[in-house]
Amino acid sequence: MKLAMLGLIVALLIAPLARADSPTWPLWDGKESRTEYGTRAHLAPTLTLDLGDGIKWEGVLIPAGSFTMGSPAGEAKTPKEAASEAQHKVTITKPFYMGKFEFTQAQYQKVMGANPSIEKGDDIGVHNVAVKDAEELCRKMSRLTGKDVRLPTEAQWEYACRAGTTTPYYNGSTTADLDKIAWFGANSGGKPHPVGQKQPNPWGLYDMLGNIREFTADLYSDDAATGDSDPTGSQSGDPANHTVRGAAYTANAVAAGNMRAGSRRPTESLKSTGFRVIVTLPTR
Repeated sequence: MKLAMLGLIVALLIAPLARADSPTWPLWDGKESRTEYGTRAHLAPTLTLDLGDGIKWEGVLIPAGSFTMGSPAGEAKTPKEAASEAQHKVTITKPFYMGKFEFTQAQYQKVMGANPSIEKGDDIGVHNVAVKDAEELCRKMSRLTGKDVRLPTEAQWEYACRAGTTTPYYNGSTTADLDKIAWFGANSGGKPHPVGQKQPNPWGLYDMLGNIREFTADLYSDDAATGDSDPTGSQSGDPANHTVRGAAYTANAVAAGNMRAGSRRPTESLKSTGFRVIVTLPTR
């Protein structure tokens, strides 16, 4: 009897400790800065990975949090787009580090030993790559750095792009606003530009709209991603056809409206498509 009572007491004492050792990640409160969130979550606001020979990858902390994914009524240009971008509440349950810039040609060359880009430049986003190349880079970079490197899901990408905003562009809704943050058909001169020349979004990410289109981890589907917690999109389809976000330096922003934060496209022209990577964190 005494042993049974002692066992119960020990169990009661251990249970709170077990819960304290495995809490969920805190969610962003919608107001605090990334640095303030990082302090609360005990995470650094930035992450730098050394790829060798002085070439580094810079990531910024993206808080765990909730947002409305998709486009409000009247923003999409066609009924098909509207259905594909149907609004739904999504929670990103784990923070992660996202590339401050699109993955550059210098970084790609260092990891992969090649540079397939058409418009050459060390600081220009790598492009003319297939999604399988981006996935292989993630595997090699993971081995090189000891981190879990991946392509972002659509939900992670849009959440990071919006950075708490709800307008078509993260700084407003007009073409004049877009000109401040993105390279597109009307201002690019028909070519991609070095990363980081336009204004970043509120979380310090550059070129999320325009310059180079960006692969996500999700297979493309005409239907909006479902699920309210860390959705991953379609689980079947063409493995070469992933959803692409962010549009490119060739985009006609006014006519097509394809540079909005909620705009989704299938894999199309590889010559203007690249990617940025994320580093994941473990589940608590």
